[in-house]
Amino acid sequence: MFIFIFKLFDYMASEDIIVVENLHKYYHLDKIEVKAVQGVDLKIKKGQIAMILGASGSGKSTLLHVLGTLDKATKGKIIIKNTNLTDLDDYSLAIFRRYYFGFVFQTFNLIPTLTVLENVLVPTIPDNSTDKKRHRAREILKEVGLEHRIHHKPNELSGGERQRVAIARSLINDPEIVFADEPTGNLDSKNAINIAELIVKLRNKENKTFVVVTHDPNMTKYADIIFYIKDGLIERIENRNKTKK
Repeated sequence: MFIFIFKLFDYMASEDIIVVENLHKYYHLDKIEVKAVQGVDLKIKKGQIAMILGASGSGKSTLLHVLGTLDKATKGKIIIKNTNLTDLDDYSLAIFRRYYFGFVFQTFNLIPTLTVLENVLVPTIPDNSTDKKRHRAREILKEVGLEHRIHHKPNELSGGERQRVAIARSLINDPEIVFADEPTGNLDSKNAINIAELIVKLRNKENKTFVVVTHDPNMTKYADIIFYIKDGLIERIENRNKTKK
């Protein structure tokens, strides 16, 4: 049922594709309650590159995982495309993620026995890897500069190339929002810049919304809006209102 609701839903009421209200996430370690996210409010517009900047342990990755519904909020609202995700059951969330979200992780999470092309196609397995999807995978790999590597295995690639594969994989189902958790964290400075510039390029070409967690202040020059987080709280918001180039 939700498949049809989500696919037919006409998103036109607001430019804000993500709205978060009074979001909390608590963990329990033995008898200790850890307040990883405490009362976060934020808005992100469609097509923005939003960065969540904070030190280790600030709650930035937890916030990203909750926004991407990889983890459940303790309380609060996450409204994406005018749908309150905190009202949905697990099955409906899984369907929503499949259609609207892509994910990029710091550790790449590539399957070592699969080729580059096969790794990019992994998210399409539930719907079968059709010829159309295989064509899209090749086109995305061309876009990220890896068309000559499609038959290589991950251990034959550099760190920067592996992250490009991970980004291509996040785009295979044509999501509207890509969540990236420290996508440059395991890369040297040159490759980190290349990945950041690739994100800008893909946002500009496909009008994707990117939500990027980082601890590196040098990466924020690529952002449209920056959320500075400390101890689970948004300390300040820097809205740069940059024009796409």
